[in-house]
Amino acid sequence: MSAPLLFSDEPAPVMVENQSGISPFLILCDHGGKRIPRQLGDLGLPQHEIDRHIGWDLGVLTVSGPMSRLLNAPLVHQIYSRLVIDCNRQPGIPSSIPEVSEATTIPGNIGLTQQERDQRRDEIFTPYHDAIRAILTERKKHGIPTCILAMHSFTPVYHGESRPWEIGVLYQHQAEYALTVLERLKQTRRWCVGDNLPYSVSDVTDYAVPQHAIKNELPYVEIEIRQDLITEPEGQRTWAEDLAQIFTDSWAILTSQQYKKEA
Repeated sequence: MSAPLLFSDEPAPVMVENQSGISPFLILCDHGGKRIPRQLGDLGLPQHEIDRHIGWDLGVLTVSGPMSRLLNAPLVHQIYSRLVIDCNRQPGIPSSIPEVSEATTIPGNIGLTQQERDQRRDEIFTPYHDAIRAILTERKKHGIPTCILAMHSFTPVYHGESRPWEIGVLYQHQAEYALTVLERLKQTRRWCVGDNLPYSVSDVTDYAVPQHAIKNELPYVEIEIRQDLITEPEGQRTWAEDLAQIFTDSWAILTSQQYKKEA
């Protein structure tokens, strides 16, 4: 039997904050951290590579934490780097444990055995998603409605191409809430808003929203914030406050529309 991937003194792969929050919202940060298990060293990378976007979603957790408190919403976040295993990808596909991310080769991910891949899945990926499922089950048991807010961030420039969007609203099926958020953001006329840009939700590029929101027929929105806007405390605080209001207003609009349909 192989030794555990995580030593006993290393943090658990999933962190839950404000678990007793009873607002309609559940916040997810699949790429909230950049920690590498000690057993894996540095994956053969210099620290500056792990520190950039290939290693985590910069700024997203420091927006989501205050937003969790403002919304009185549980926050579930991963603290290990997506270079170890990406918690927003289906295990087994190439981008789950990438050998190359953007243009950077990840030496510590090359030539892994199936046992090594399974170990990363079992010790990091699975506990994270099991924690989300447990919260959803508990909320359903107590009759608490749930709207999933999947929080991410993106780089201002990708492969030499500038990205003008300051925030992107991502969605796939059952997009009523996401489209309401999109409309509210556009109505403010404060930001350049991407409609399924710079990414869109799909079963190939995403795991959390398809698995936890769409399969459970829950309202959701996946958000991408441009990283240069949330690298400093002031920007993080402002985005947390602004998005908390946008999400709350959008929920009120959606539930009001549903009430009218049922009346």
